[in-house]
Amino acid sequence: MIYLQLLWVFVKIGVLGFGGGYAMLSLIEHEVIDHYGWMTTTEFADMVAISQMTPGPISINMATYVGYTTGGFAGSLLASFALCLPSIVMVYFIIRLFLNKKGGTLMGNLLKGLKPAIAGLIFAAGLSMMNAQNFVQIGKGENNVSIIVCVLAFVASYFFKANPILLIVASGVIGYLVY
Repeated sequence: MIYLQLLWVFVKIGVLGFGGGYAMLSLIEHEVIDHYGWMTTTEFADMVAISQMTPGPISINMATYVGYTTGGFAGSLLASFALCLPSIVMVYFIIRLFLNKKGGTLMGNLLKGLKPAIAGLIFAAGLSMMNAQNFVQIGKGENNVSIIVCVLAFVASYFFKANPILLIVASGVIGYLVY
């Protein structure tokens, strides 16, 4: 039964999750924590951190992790495949449409219309990660370090175009030293 649930959850996320892995975070969180209770909020936050540090798309890494923790090796394969399946099918039909309608503006207008929805999903994912597990006891000693590191990493990446890999490593070192 768990395999059917994994298949259904990740096919659904694959269909509805436009905008990449970060846009899918809120969908994955809803299904994994709220609906099925496969993990806690703390475990989810840890899973997001690990998925960001490992190579590959965050959504695939998360699907693999959730599938493995709920259904073992077969669950990880199934969840990863289920997440990719809708994209594979959609890309197939979009390529056929592009080949048949070269120069048409239908697809361009459709993709422009999706941009605000994608931005909203990414913003919702960011808000969902601002919880007590990630920012505890604001204003008390060492816990301010999380906020300071977050703000400095944002400023360094947005305004100074700092290398994201160096920011991740530096943040990890700071976290290790402080906590």
